[in-house]
Amino acid sequence: MTGSSTRGIKTVLHPVSDLARAKAVYAALLGVPPQTDSSYYVGFETEGQHIGLVPGGGPQGMTEPVAYWHVADLEAKLAEVTAAGAVVKEAAHDVGGGRLVATVTDPDGNVLGLLQDR
Repeated sequence: MTGSSTRGIKTVLHPVSDLARAKAVYAALLGVPPQTDSSYYVGFETEGQHIGLVPGGGPQGMTEPVAYWHVADLEAKLAEVTAAGAVVKEAAHDVGGGRLVATVTDPDGNVLGLLQDR
């Protein structure tokens, strides 16, 4: 291990089948309106966390919620976890605003997200 640490889980994305209905439920749950509200993504910011709704699981084909671990250096953490046995599911890429994301699967097939803000 290189000893690079994570900054915790601060982002969780949820695949949804009905964006309007899901948006209403999450707004009620979180007590805030969405900060980002589009036909392809709805995002809420509350208490230092980001909760995102992804219609139909988005282009990555999400079938279950994915928790994203925030890291200082995504490439270093990706190398570290793959060396330990994780398998890259979605390679590192920029999703806008300088935010890099990647996903890996652990040995049991659980999806783990990695996220770096530049």
